[in-house]
Amino acid sequence: MDGSTNSLDDVSAESSTEFPDRLSLMEVRLQAQEDEITLLKSSLADALRKLHLHDQQIPLLKQQLIAVNPAAARVLNHSCYVDGFSKPCRLSTSSLDGFHHTPNRVRRNSEKSRDSQDKTKQRLSKKAASSTNLLTRSPSLESRSKDLISSTGSQGSRRGTQGQSIKMFIRGRPITMYIPSNIPNYEELKMDLPSQKLDLDWVYGYRGRDCRANLYLLPSGEAVYFIACVVVLYHINNQTQRHYQKHTDCVRCLAIHPDKVRVASGQTAGVDKDGKPLQPYVHIWDSKTLVTLQQIGLGTFERGVGALAFSISDAGTFLCVIDDSNEHMFSVWDWNKNIKHTEVKSTNEAILAVDFSPTDTNNIISCGKSHVHFWTMSAGTLTKKQGIFGKYKKPKFVLCFVFSLTGDVLTGDSEGNILTWGKSAADIKTLGKGAKETFQIMKQTRAHEGSVFTMCVLQGGAILSGGGKDRKVIRWSADLAPERECEIPEKFGAVRTIADVDGEELLVGTTRNAILRGTFSDGFVAIVQGHVDEMWGLATHPTQSIFLTCGNDRQVCVWNAEDHKLEWCATLEESGLCADFSPNGAVVSVGLSTGRWVVLDLKTKEVVSDLTDGNEQLSVMRYSPDGSFLAVGSHDNLIYIYNVTEGGRRYTRFGKCTGHSSFITHLDWSKDGKYIMSNSGDYEILYWDVASGCKLLRNRFESKDREWASYTCVLGFHVVGVWLEGSDGTDINALCRSHSEKVVAVADDFCKVHLFQYPCPKPKAPSYKYEGHGSHVTNVRFTHNDSHLLSMGGKDTCILQWRVKGAGTGDHKEHLASSSSVCSSSSSPENGR
Repeated sequence: MDGSTNSLDDVSAESSTEFPDRLSLMEVRLQAQEDEITLLKSSLADALRKLHLHDQQIPLLKQQLIAVNPAAARVLNHSCYVDGFSKPCRLSTSSLDGFHHTPNRVRRNSEKSRDSQDKTKQRLSKKAASSTNLLTRSPSLESRSKDLISSTGSQGSRRGTQGQSIKMFIRGRPITMYIPSNIPNYEELKMDLPSQKLDLDWVYGYRGRDCRANLYLLPSGEAVYFIACVVVLYHINNQTQRHYQKHTDCVRCLAIHPDKVRVASGQTAGVDKDGKPLQPYVHIWDSKTLVTLQQIGLGTFERGVGALAFSISDAGTFLCVIDDSNEHMFSVWDWNKNIKHTEVKSTNEAILAVDFSPTDTNNIISCGKSHVHFWTMSAGTLTKKQGIFGKYKKPKFVLCFVFSLTGDVLTGDSEGNILTWGKSAADIKTLGKGAKETFQIMKQTRAHEGSVFTMCVLQGGAILSGGGKDRKVIRWSADLAPERECEIPEKFGAVRTIADVDGEELLVGTTRNAILRGTFSDGFVAIVQGHVDEMWGLATHPTQSIFLTCGNDRQVCVWNAEDHKLEWCATLEESGLCADFSPNGAVVSVGLSTGRWVVLDLKTKEVVSDLTDGNEQLSVMRYSPDGSFLAVGSHDNLIYIYNVTEGGRRYTRFGKCTGHSSFITHLDWSKDGKYIMSNSGDYEILYWDVASGCKLLRNRFESKDREWASYTCVLGFHVVGVWLEGSDGTDINALCRSHSEKVVAVADDFCKVHLFQYPCPKPKAPSYKYEGHGSHVTNVRFTHNDSHLLSMGGKDTCILQWRVKGAGTGDHKEHLASSSSVCSSSSSPENGR
């Protein structure tokens, strides 16, 4: 446990300095190579499939030619068979001029066969067997990675025939989609902004895993903390939230002004969608009105803002800021005037905390990896003196410090000690006349087993400390005699930070992203909880305001969207990556990272079924509309179909859909429960006739008018307009059509949630864009009555609940809105984007 605690210290302390740019570049290159391999495999599989279809169509084409023009048939016979191998047919446009009744499928395949001229099936089979060896010989794939999405009218020999389609390109791969019969003139379709909008209603989660000093209580009764790009003000008695949403990337640190009203929050730099770094800054804002009072440091700070502190003795005139650059630039600002008072390089080591002396603005202390620095500000310059550990063991990290009411400086470190620091007179006898006063350790107090993560001073002078390995909150007298202690439950992790409520009641932030409320006498209960690792699985209940989340932390969490509470949480043996509720709402299936999937009873949390398909991760679970089938999409390129009986408690294998050349990413059932539409990692759209034995429908044209019970496939005619120009196929992680079929929500790879009208079949469709996540958005889902949208961040471990505003959002909206907050939602229309 001690090792895990120390590793957690290392992550939180050095997160801003230990991840070099070279590693990021290598990860990007690796991903690009994996994408190229996927595309090569899919292209070869496509070519083989086209040749096979071409061979099947030759007899039919010959019969039609013989019936009309025997001479053309002889040409066909001569050109299509040479030396026993099939060759592409070359027919002039004039020779086909009378064949208006030729099936569109035949015409399409004969056109495709021209692309594979001079290639035989024998050679292609050899290439398919060694596709990975072609990687270094395919530089053209990378140059095509940003091909524009385009649409072209692909019509048959007569305008308006059944063959009308559009085509889009992703990473150079053409994707053909057929226009439904109810759209007579595609070119005249007009794409409008959606009729509905979103407002941020609730934020689930807290960032305690790798941040510190980020939980405070305001006189208004609101706890202030952050997660992702949002600073949350949560009224602990009224159980309402307000949100400060002006940050453009993840918030990293907080500071409260001495007036307990104004707040400073600093953010990371982040990158734009092209990978270019953005500039970090600090916002100072009013916690009563949520109005931004000042923005400082834009263009000054590098990488991010790591620590903040307001001065105290001069009524908060100055703000100290330490950035995340290599030198950790230390600057002091007259924030109200937006004037930088002074700036200096501090250290190359990680800095974890900074604060002004409560009695003298000119004295500032900072601490971090193996150091405590005592700063003096004079005549616009900053000078530092390093704390001398002397005979005491130098800790790996000095994690926190406070000023006691007696004027002493107390530090907590990774060795579990509280050190009392004092100023020693200059040692002239040993060091000579030039010797200066030093800061040394006056007393060492053994406080915790493991690290001392946090300390705070109560009004009467008592001191609170929070431990890592021992998970204890200890109350100390002013002279560091232990008075009371309490251990928080293991499932919440270590103590990250402490906020005093009234001298007796406390708020405790933990390393497993929870906020606890309680006392030494009665113990602590969670008032805020969240995931602690990347999340992917999201499902909403078919009839109730309940949703489920799962992720790499192996937690399955069921939430109540009305009460904003965690209903229950269960621990899995592996990471949960996808989930779906059965239509009767009694059970939920969860797909795991090893090919295994489990079915949980929603009331008892009991595992009612435990099955495995393949040995690769599962990416999608989807019940048919009547609940009689379950489709399981896997990274082994297969979709497994199960018969479902006994109300979702019994599963028997019905068949499997074989035909994708890459892993399954999304799938949807038709409204009649007989067909499936699926997407794969190589940007393929396939259709399956499940009722007839999981058969692949090779003529995709036949599915153009089919109605779908849900729409989560990111590729399809009805959602062409959600793709930006230049998309590489991974820019959209998920989408979801509302149950009313009026709007579609999109989760993108650039921390944004978009709202489009539905259907959205034309490129450059306008949308509303919403910010709040600080990482790629992995999933989105509407609640059962479309009153709310849920979005889930990946690495930011944040769940955002958005209120849907506009016509037709359900009667339930008003009830949900009554218990939520006033928030300034960040939405902007993107016209053509």
